[in-house]
Amino acid sequence: MKKYDVIIIGGGILGCFAARNLAKYDLKAAVLEANNDVCTGISRGNTSIIYPGYDTKPGTLKTKLCVRGCLEFENLCRELDVRFEKRGSIMVAFGERSEGVLRKKLAQGVENRVPDLKLLSKEEVLTLCPDITDKVTMGLYCGNTGTVLPWELGIAAFENAQKNGVEFVFNEKVVSIRKGENYIIETERNTYSARGIVNCAGLRADEVREMLFEPHVRIVPTKGDYFVFDTGVSLRGNHIIFCEPEAKGKGLTLVPTVTGNLLAGPAEIPSEGKYDTGTTQEGIDFLLRNLKEKFPTLDTAHIIRSFSTLRPNPYYVNKNNDNSYVLNERSISNFTVTRDEEGFLSFIGIKTPGLTCCDGLGKLAADAMAEFLGAEINHNFDPVRKKTVRTDGLPFEERAELVQNSPAYGKIVCRCRGISEGEIIDAVRAGAKTLDGVKRRTEATSGRCQGSFCTERIMEIIANELCIPVSEVLKDSIGSKVLEGLL
Repeated sequence: MKKYDVIIIGGGILGCFAARNLAKYDLKAAVLEANNDVCTGISRGNTSIIYPGYDTKPGTLKTKLCVRGCLEFENLCRELDVRFEKRGSIMVAFGERSEGVLRKKLAQGVENRVPDLKLLSKEEVLTLCPDITDKVTMGLYCGNTGTVLPWELGIAAFENAQKNGVEFVFNEKVVSIRKGENYIIETERNTYSARGIVNCAGLRADEVREMLFEPHVRIVPTKGDYFVFDTGVSLRGNHIIFCEPEAKGKGLTLVPTVTGNLLAGPAEIPSEGKYDTGTTQEGIDFLLRNLKEKFPTLDTAHIIRSFSTLRPNPYYVNKNNDNSYVLNERSISNFTVTRDEEGFLSFIGIKTPGLTCCDGLGKLAADAMAEFLGAEINHNFDPVRKKTVRTDGLPFEERAELVQNSPAYGKIVCRCRGISEGEIIDAVRAGAKTLDGVKRRTEATSGRCQGSFCTERIMEIIANELCIPVSEVLKDSIGSKVLEGLL
């Protein structure tokens, strides 16, 4: 039996930041992840926005962490060597109802002490974003809104936590938890003991909690469909745009990402379960219709990819007389953090603005465990993480020297993104075991051709580095073989 002070269940963004913050204390900690890499679940795709905090209810934990997280995000990304762009945002209205929403959010933002926030007239909106339809009537500007790549951030936290002594164990799906002197965690392969547990299991967080406790909160996922535009397609002004619909429902958001792609979405669609990640015709039609209506000059012929993600919506549950459980009618708007026992902390249904608050939530978990266990500060903790080499954009002299010392950096594999063989090898040695693992670390296969030219070569590199047959290389999750049959 493997023994730890604290075990974190789940290696998504929140699990990685809980691990990084736990490393600041003198504790033996481990992360158990059901999949083969970090950030493969709900962390792998969202709208990539760092929210300023005007969109959340005053006085809540969500608002406190969001406002502070946004103000501290640039420094966090500097420590972790992660790309971050403060784009500024404009929430736009198209009539009386949505104008009322903007005014409410302005008042809320003022109460939450969000800086650089102001209402814009129709003319001011069109000046800042000439590509939007002239049916726009009002805007709400915020200069603090930013964007980051979710998986790049999560992987950086993982690498920093690992460097500071936290163990990450993959392909370890937790199947049972029982309480003795310590918590005993059974996976499909091993048994672990821990004095404290931090439950960051994403869509399964409710299931993990119910391995020990009566149901209290359950997750009902919804899907979000997105479009990715080719690089070179952009909105003039380069702001993040939130479209508040005139009718009730989900609006459209456009994000100029740090990779140079324009992201559009999400179309919110009911999910058929916790593994339902396929795009829908309903979602695609919603996106196309809204893009045409609100951004008529944007050429949808330059969409290079669509994808779908799952959002974990939490609901309180009530127990019936027959011992069954029924969901409350309305989902929970605040972050749901439960502490059923001193040593068992659960994060259930952490959604927007979870990305903005990931470090704050990680600190909350780490500080709670450190207090419970009486842990001392780890004075050897190093918050700095340096990313691996990126050849694209290097000055010629630096690139020439790099290639001279290591010729693999001179062999371009992904032509769309300019990714070299050396970078792909670095990604595998840093933890990537799959095509998408390499993609999340290097951007290879994410360009215009979507891997048409480079996938085969990347698979060969992965197979060579992992000493496995090419036929065993996975696209992403367990079971997602790219090749079937004899080669």
